[in-house]
Amino acid sequence: MLKKKTFAFLGTFAVIGLWSATAFAADGASANGFSMFAWFAMSAGFGIGIAAFGGAYGQGQAASAALEGIARNPNASDEIFTPLILALALIESLVIYALLIAFLLWLKIDVTALALGG
Repeated sequence: MLKKKTFAFLGTFAVIGLWSATAFAADGASANGFSMFAWFAMSAGFGIGIAAFGGAYGQGQAASAALEGIARNPNASDEIFTPLILALALIESLVIYALLIAFLLWLKIDVTALALGG
């Protein structure tokens, strides 16, 4: 139930936040200096934040399941350890790909355009 409420809150917050930005804009993007480069900066920041959260959650779930399996059957620890390390490496590689994409977006940002307001 808590997950449903959290997703509903975040979804509502995102819709209201994006809608109000366009509703109060006087002359579009040039009036408040919010340009394509600002969208690049926001997407890079949100992307790496979501990827870090998802990767940490996935690694926590994988480690929890592996430790529970070892606790239930200590003799199977050798068979569980190798797939656990492989799964953790794959999860971490997804986070590294997200970091790479965030860096690529960050490199497209023209700092002078942001400083001058568009």
